[in-house]
Amino acid sequence: MATITKWSIDPMHSEVQFKVKHLVISTVSGFFKSFEGSLETEGDDFENADITFALNIDSIDTNQTQRDEHLKSAEFFDAAQYPQITFKSTSFTKTDDEEYELKGDLTVKGITKPVTLSAEFGGSTDDFYGNTKAGFEVTGKINRKEFGLTWDGVTEAGSIVVGEDIKLLINVQFAKQK
Repeated sequence: MATITKWSIDPMHSEVQFKVKHLVISTVSGFFKSFEGSLETEGDDFENADITFALNIDSIDTNQTQRDEHLKSAEFFDAAQYPQITFKSTSFTKTDDEEYELKGDLTVKGITKPVTLSAEFGGSTDDFYGNTKAGFEVTGKINRKEFGLTWDGVTEAGSIVVGEDIKLLINVQFAKQK
């Protein structure tokens, strides 16, 4: 039987970013500043890794305090009742040398749906202290309304305030656990 290798996200060298259309004409970007995750592999190959991830809604940062508070409110994420967004992989399949297809269950506001994301392997190396690190860039798109984020605003001119599709851009560095 292969040895299980555990990896943990290094939050100092990782970021979780999202983008959403605003008024149809521009894009608003935001980050979640507090998150954790792990990856378990058999041996040193990442294929079929088990991946878990959780981020804290209260750490949302769109560079605008009033908007952040609205996003944390019951109209959007309802951080008081649902403080985290979680992800649990169901498959992690290599599609070419550096590309993987990441499938899993995403839970937002108590609603769990399957999602498919792309993961690009940036490589692995040892840092100055002899710790093995591996980097991935995970991208994808989800429809916020499928996860109960249904708040809508329409301007007097009829423009939708917030788009339905949320683009995800997650850069993570994992540290191999000894």
